[in-house]
Amino acid sequence: MVAAAHRGCHAGPACAISRGDWRRRIEVQLINESSAEETKMATIAFIGLGNMGGPMAANLVKAGHKVVAFDLAEASRNQAKSDGAGIAESAAGAVKGADVVVTMLPAGKHVLGVWGEVVPAMSKGALIIDSSTIDVESARQAHALAAKNSVLSVDAPVSGGTGGAKGATLTFMCGGEDTAFAAAKPVLENMGKKIVHCGGAGAGQAAKICNNMILGISMIAVSEAFALAEKLGLSHQALFDVASTSSGQCWSLTTYCPVPGPVPTSPANNDYKPGFAAALMVKDLTLAQDAAKAAGAATPLGRHAQEIYQAFDAAGQGGVDFSGIIKHVRGLAGKT
Repeated sequence: MVAAAHRGCHAGPACAISRGDWRRRIEVQLINESSAEETKMATIAFIGLGNMGGPMAANLVKAGHKVVAFDLAEASRNQAKSDGAGIAESAAGAVKGADVVVTMLPAGKHVLGVWGEVVPAMSKGALIIDSSTIDVESARQAHALAAKNSVLSVDAPVSGGTGGAKGATLTFMCGGEDTAFAAAKPVLENMGKKIVHCGGAGAGQAAKICNNMILGISMIAVSEAFALAEKLGLSHQALFDVASTSSGQCWSLTTYCPVPGPVPTSPANNDYKPGFAAALMVKDLTLAQDAAKAAGAATPLGRHAQEIYQAFDAAGQGGVDFSGIIKHVRGLAGKT
């Protein structure tokens, strides 16, 4: 094999890649292929089978993993079973013998509670990944708990919404040691298309809340622009055609446009059925403000975006997609 590989180099005597280098490269490739095969056959426990976790677990099944799942909701358990996952009677029961554990839960208190139950039941050297969106301090406490029990750990919150969860196109923002990230990456690639190592413990959560603060602010800005355009007699399509190819271009406009028409796949064309609910945006903006306060960072636009989404949620709109904030923005006319 080595000789054949070396014959593929046509640089002659000046070839900078020695036979030894080729041998080492091929050995590394064989090791990587072996690791990939081991990962493919991994036993994975998945805890938290909601709108995001359920499809993510289903994609792990599709990838060839043995998945044992648990959720408090019977309907979620039944769906996971129909997707091909085994169902455990408890979270601790799901992780017994698992190579990898994935959690997808509502908040930091839930993550710490579940990790406190399952980490001691995990095999030494196994891996646990949390894809919830939680506060940085809780994430760091979870990492410390894992380390205390000789378990590898990664915080890996996601971006991409329910569509990304179903289509396995999520972006994972990861925090944890290099060894843990290397073990987690092949698993995460079965559920997403972009996996980024952001740094040490809690760095994934830090990246997520910063990203979603940008998202929340930009969606309000785009909504304000469309509301102003309406008052000025400018059509939605005209503003989109200009801004989407000019300096106002951003994801909130070009992919998730908050008015019907210009982007057919945006929730605005489906009565703002949520891909990412406004109540979840409130949660993320609140996490960002809590982190800013703890770090001593000034985020006045982030704070104002939080207040606007809180008012939208308080008006009973927390269950609609966050791009529905344009309805609230229109209602502010004459009030500011």
